[in-house]
Amino acid sequence: MEQKQYEKKRRRRLPGWAKLAVTAVLTFALTVGAFCLVMGRSGMSLVEGWLLARHAFVDRTVDFDAAADRALSALVEGLGDRWSCYLDPEWNRYAAESRTNSYVGVGVTVSYEREEGLLVRSVTPGGPAEQAGITTGDLIVAVDGVSVAGEMRDSAAGLIRGEEGSRVVLTLLRAGDVTEDVTCTRARFTTPPATGEMLEGQIGYVRLNNFYLGSAHSFRVAVEELLEQGAQGLVIDLRDNPGGYVDELKLILDFLLPEGPVFTQGSRWWFPSVYKSDADCVEVPMVAIVNGETYSAAELLAAQLRESVNAPIVGEPTCGKGYSQITFPMPNGGGFNLSTATYATGSGHSLIGEGLIPDVEISLIPGGDDQLEAAVSLLTK
Repeated sequence: MEQKQYEKKRRRRLPGWAKLAVTAVLTFALTVGAFCLVMGRSGMSLVEGWLLARHAFVDRTVDFDAAADRALSALVEGLGDRWSCYLDPEWNRYAAESRTNSYVGVGVTVSYEREEGLLVRSVTPGGPAEQAGITTGDLIVAVDGVSVAGEMRDSAAGLIRGEEGSRVVLTLLRAGDVTEDVTCTRARFTTPPATGEMLEGQIGYVRLNNFYLGSAHSFRVAVEELLEQGAQGLVIDLRDNPGGYVDELKLILDFLLPEGPVFTQGSRWWFPSVYKSDADCVEVPMVAIVNGETYSAAELLAAQLRESVNAPIVGEPTCGKGYSQITFPMPNGGGFNLSTATYATGSGHSLIGEGLIPDVEISLIPGGDDQLEAAVSLLTK
C-alpha cells in the first residue's frame, strides 16, 4: 500500500525540463513586466515605433542608422534644454578628441559673434591656416561650399575638422566684402589649455582656453611662472572659453581662492553639495575678461573670483549657463549629452537666465584689444 502511494506522488512531480521551461517563462514575464514599468507608455511607444519602422516599412534601402540619429536628436530637443544634445558617432568622436586638447583641424581659433559665419580670432603659427594666408579678422562663411551662417555656425567646427592629411576648402569674407576660397590640409594639433605672458607694469596675463583634461595643471604652471617673474597682478582671459570638466574647475578655484565655499552643485538624485577651498591661495589682485562665448565653468570661475576676492570682470555679458552635462555613450558610438546637475557659486547664486554683467562693459573692436587694456588699467591704478 505504501509503495503504491509513493509511486503515485512520484508520477505527479514535474520532470526537470518542464521545471526549467516554467522558470524561463516566469523569468521572461517578470523581465518584460519590469521593462514596461521602467519604460512607461511613452518609452514603449518609442520602442514600438522603431520596431515598426525597422521591420514593416516598405523600403528596405532606407538608412536606419541615420533615422535613429534623427530620432535621438529629436528626443533630446523635446526636453527643451539648450545644453543637452545628441552627438552622432562622428561628432562624438570629435568631441572626445577635443576634450584631450588634441584635435585635427587647420589651426584657427574662432568666435561665433558674427551671424554671417565664424570670425577668426587667432591663427596658429606655422599651421595650415597660416600657410593658406588666413589672418585674424577673416570671416569663414562656408566650408567645402556649405554655408556656416546663422544656426549652421554650431556645425562649422565639425565641418572644418576631419581626417589628418585631408583637404578642406574655406570660403573667407574679407575687408571690402571680398570673398576668397582657400584650401587647407588638415593637421593634428596639441594645444596647452593655458598660456601665460608678462605684460608691462608687472601684470601677468593668463589665457585659459578650456577646462578639459589637464587644464588645471596647465593653468597653475602658467600662473606660478608669472608669479616667480614678479607679477603684481593677474589678468585671467576667459573669452571664448566653452567650459569643460567640473573637477578641473574645482582644482583651479582651490588654487586661486582663499578658504571658503567656492562651488555648489545639485543633482536630481542627491542633496546639494558645497565644495570649499583651503587657505592656500594666490595673493595678488586679479581681473577676469569674459564675452558672450564664455560658458559654463568659465562663467562660474569669473563669478566666483568676484564673489570671493572682489575681482572685477571686464568685457561683455555672458549667456547664463547653470547646468552641467554628462555624455553617456550609446551602443551605436554616439553620445547622449544630458544635463544632469545644476551648479552655482559658493554662496548658492545661480547664473541661469542672467549670466554675468561685467563691472566694466566694453565690446571688442577689430584691430585692437580694448578689453585687455581696460583689464590692465584696473590693476595699474
